Amino acid sequence: MTKRKGIILAGGSGTRLYPITLGVSKQLMPIYDKPMIYYPLSVLMLAGIREIAVITTPEDQAQFQRILGDGSHWGISLTYIQQPKPEGLAQAYTLAEDFLDGAPSAMVLGDNIFFGHGLPEMMAEADTQETGGTVFGYHVADPERYGVVDFDKDGAVQSIIEKPEVPPSNYAVTGLYFLDSTASARAHKVKPSARGEVEITSLLETYLEDGSLSVKRMGRGYAWLDTGTHSSLLDAGNFVRTMEMRQGMLIGSPDEVAYQSGWITDAELLVRANMFGKNKYGAALKALVRD
Repeated sequence: MTKRKGIILAGGSGTRLYPITLGVSKQLMPIYDKPMIYYPLSVLMLAGIREIAVITTPEDQAQFQRILGDGSHWGISLTYIQQPKPEGLAQAYTLAEDFLDGAPSAMVLGDNIFFGHGLPEMMAEADTQETGGTVFGYHVADPERYGVVDFDKDGAVQSIIEKPEVPPSNYAVTGLYFLDSTASARAHKVKPSARGEVEITSLLETYLEDGSLSVKRMGRGYAWLDTGTHSSLLDAGNFVRTMEMRQGMLIGSPDEVAYQSGWITDAELLVRANMFGKNKYGAALKALVRD
């Protein structure tokens, strides 16, 4: 098992999704047949990570605890950390400093969905890097909307530019970050930007300055979905629905990942399957035992 610990940043107020997020956290919105938080959680589990912190607002924490519990039914351990006020993505590393306790980390944003056959292997490669950091670049048609990777002639990353007018490449930095044990200490030293936030790009720049930041490119066959708007939320649900109905396989299921990883038994999976016995998700879990 990896020594790396996981962080899911599931705070924020979700104002871009108002009015549907007035009473519930964005990361608990449904993405077809599962709550959104299941998808980033399953990504960390696919990386072999079993100690995970979920960072939420004080108001929403009880909702997450009700849905996810302590993680024991998946063979993992979940810790909950409150984010009193959203002050930038890199704030997650200072909030989670005690939880990490000097361990390297993998952080995933709670509203990002990843899909791809080779994703576990790509994350396993990133996990072997004991020092420095690894981010994942995804080829997009509209890079000016994102933080974009600038590569040198040898393909090494030389800078990350936030929402450039003239993008140096089409590779956007996704919401998945593998950083070493120095991330929290580095985050403490990052000065807030003009908008008053501790920016993740500023934290990554400290690794760039050391020459210790690498970028893994997600090629054809991968999907990276952001669910921050009404349209993208619907698109993500339709994507999952199409893939699951076509292939008869689950996407973003912590139950499946835990079972396939050997973290829970047949009997423990069937308890979960029976809980969802009135729908296709429960039927799909039962089918895993038969297979």
